[in-house]
Amino acid sequence: MTPPRSIRHPVRVAHLGLGAFHRAHQAWFTQVANDAGANETGDGWGIAAFTGRRPDAARILAAQDSVYSLVTRGPSDDNVTIVEALSRVHDGADDAAWLATLADPQVAVLTLTVTEAGYLPGASAPGRVRDGLAARFRADAGGLAVVSCDNLSGNGRVLREAVLALTADDADLDAWVRSEVSFVSTMVDRITPATTEQDLVTVRALAGWDDAAPVITEPFSEWVLAGSFPAGRPVWEAGGARFVDDVEPFERRKLRLLNAGHSLLAYHGLLRGRQTIAEAAADPRLAAELKQLWAEQRPGLPFDDAAVAAAEETLRERFANARIEHRLAQVATDGSQKLGPRIVEPLRERLAAGLEPGEAQLGVLAAWTLHLLSGDARDPQAEALADRLRDAHDPLSRASLVLDALAPDLTDLARPLSERTVSLQGAPA
Repeated sequence: MTPPRSIRHPVRVAHLGLGAFHRAHQAWFTQVANDAGANETGDGWGIAAFTGRRPDAARILAAQDSVYSLVTRGPSDDNVTIVEALSRVHDGADDAAWLATLADPQVAVLTLTVTEAGYLPGASAPGRVRDGLAARFRADAGGLAVVSCDNLSGNGRVLREAVLALTADDADLDAWVRSEVSFVSTMVDRITPATTEQDLVTVRALAGWDDAAPVITEPFSEWVLAGSFPAGRPVWEAGGARFVDDVEPFERRKLRLLNAGHSLLAYHGLLRGRQTIAEAAADPRLAAELKQLWAEQRPGLPFDDAAVAAAEETLRERFANARIEHRLAQVATDGSQKLGPRIVEPLRERLAAGLEPGEAQLGVLAAWTLHLLSGDARDPQAEALADRLRDAHDPLSRASLVLDALAPDLTDLARPLSERTVSLQGAPA
């Protein structure tokens, strides 16, 4: 049995990357805006969502009319919301549907959740955006906002540059994109662990139907956006979204506290046999390491001490929520793309300010080195590095390889990094 869909809103938002995070975050914010009736035109905003790498999510959701359950999992109980913001779901390989959606003048916003790796040279996401914008230009459908929702500093700017690199061979299209399309930068935050078989049973009991695509998430959510929306947007403020002139301070706070903390807990935690963020955060040794890392990251944060302390306390509470099974193996993926903005940039800033390199910062890089050597890493961009690390037989050589891959300008830190790696190898679990 599936729930009856009470509303199917007209498609006004397109989305690329139909994963759990999108459904816990942007789709939920849109649902709240629709429920509040707080829309600029008086009508609701429906989303046409396209999968990224695999078609599975679209196939499963289409079978239940694109409706799904969002389970907000607090420390003591679960609350379920039925989300109807998805009006259509598509296999990302359906080029005709993609082009037709972006060419529709009713569509005012394109959002993306394609992970950090989706912005690398040769990745398909910028090309998909370029093709969609070209279809819109040919249809004379008007401008729109392109909203990146990935953990990447200056994500709107990065996406704009990647798309413009692909429009350079078409002068008319390039001029139109530059004048009519805005690229909005955002900071997004909501922990969304992978759904388990037990979650399916829980949702059946809570929602009263067999949902094959529920999403589990934490109570906390945050969305900060900077940029213009030339064709309008949902009033996401109804869900707590904030619109600011500059999103960079909020990006930096998240990357250097939450995301860096996640990386520390993941790589250290896996070495110590922990399985989830909550288990790792409850380990006294790792809690102390986390406190030290946050102190080392503090100099580059543009917030006063009270604001940073409040943010850290909120994060401790979120990390301690043991009912959110945020698997360390999931958090540890694609470290080669994540560690630069999370750890390496703050480390560079310490050195530029005349400070010593952070012991905890080096500790995260050391733990990642050992993670690559474990054979359990899921990081396609680091496979060649992992092979070289296995061929190197001394810690100093391995440290040099890691720094050369992540930060060639910091290879002078090879010796302290190698010493940190050796100390982790000998630490008791």
